[in-house]
Amino acid sequence: MKHILIVGATSAMAEQSARLWAARGDVRLVLLGRDAQRLEAIAQDLRVRGQAVKTLTYVLDFESAVAIGALVRTVTQVAPIDIALIAHGHLPDQPACEGDLGLAARELSINGVSPVLFAEAIAGAMQSAGRGALAVIGSVAGDRGRKSNYVYGAAKGLVERYVQGLQHRLATTAVRVTLVKPGPTDTPMTAHLKLGGAKLADVGAVARRIVAATDAGRPVLYTPAKWAIIMTVIRNLPRAIFHRMNI
Repeated sequence: MKHILIVGATSAMAEQSARLWAARGDVRLVLLGRDAQRLEAIAQDLRVRGQAVKTLTYVLDFESAVAIGALVRTVTQVAPIDIALIAHGHLPDQPACEGDLGLAARELSINGVSPVLFAEAIAGAMQSAGRGALAVIGSVAGDRGRKSNYVYGAAKGLVERYVQGLQHRLATTAVRVTLVKPGPTDTPMTAHLKLGGAKLADVGAVARRIVAATDAGRPVLYTPAKWAIIMTVIRNLPRAIFHRMNI
């Protein structure tokens, strides 16, 4: 039985990924979130999607290093973690963050520090077990700071640098780490972008690519794939040109 841990299981990308894993059957899905009622609804849905699907749900403080460490120890007492997906986050209002340092600190914590703490705890457990596949959802926003979302981008830039170092640390082990960098995707988090006319990727398609990349142990996944090209251009624009752009 595969033992799969999903952090931020109530997010749309995580839920769709969990459905794909559940469809394979003979899995134990450990779902972490902050909304007990929503977690249980997802757990019930997953149990009918495959044969021998078991679920466990946990609610915890995603910004507590003590709670994160304790939870990962609890999960690994059941069985070693075969696959883990870290998928939680929040798209903040940039102008609001500029005017409220407390809000900016919270957004940096939940989008940057929290995923890193989960990854560190999970990677350590996988390394001790001698195996595992860990996927961490970052964002194309972390590729270059832009005035429209640089607080969020800074948090995701932290996640990217951390994952690069983690991949370096684990390069000679059997633990694989994948950094997922989605472009704007059709989820509740981006509903305001859709209302503004933005073209958003289908979350089901994004989830399929996340699961495939995790299975393959790909180091980096841009999804949809076009964002690899788009962000290469943005990263390499001369500063004088970039600063004239309204992005």
